[in-house]
Amino acid sequence: QGIEAEVIDLRSLRPLDIETSVKSVEKTGRAVVVEENWKTGGFGAEISSSLQENVFDYLESPIIRICGEEVPMPYNQKLESIVIPNSNRVVREIKGMLEV
Repeated sequence: QGIEAEVIDLRSLRPLDIETSVKSVEKTGRAVVVEENWKTGGFGAEISSSLQENVFDYLESPIIRICGEEVPMPYNQKLESIVIPNSNRVVREIKGMLEV
């Protein structure tokens, strides 16, 4: 489909290597933050905020955050797989951002 992505796996959250993410956004003009936590109060909010502060002028679209559903985390594996973001959801959200 002609869509390419640069994936950054942050190995540690403290210290946060924001420079790698900044360089990526400067190159691509976009950012998608994916995490298993809830959107409210999740660490993705800190990453998004840091990116917004550092690369606002480079962004071609709003930063997208793909997070776990805002429900208590289930213990059942089948239910958990519904709550946590999966590859299909990530692809769907990115296509929406790119209007593909």
